Amino acid sequence: MGTFLYFLAIAFFLLLCLVLCFVILIQESKSSGLGASFGGAASDSVFGTSTADVLKKITAWLSIAFFASCIILSLWTSAMGRSYQPEASDFPVETIEN
Repeated sequence: MGTFLYFLAIAFFLLLCLVLCFVILIQESKSSGLGASFGGAASDSVFGTSTADVLKKITAWLSIAFFASCIILSLWTSAMGRSYQPEASDFPVETIEN
């Protein structure tokens, strides 16, 4: 069960990374880069005229979630590594005959 939750957390982390990258890329830059491709004019935006403020807040919350999940996954991975006890059958031993 623990391994399933661990890989579920990693899948959530990867999804969070993709969403964070997308939100960063759709923000309008000073040179009207990729953000202008999706948004057009500010009045046509989903969030109205305050699109930049909303995207900044979303980016801030996503970055906080990203750093928190980085720390949690790092601690979880090191705890899993410490709790792993290899058995004797994990290491094959060869006998040498004289």
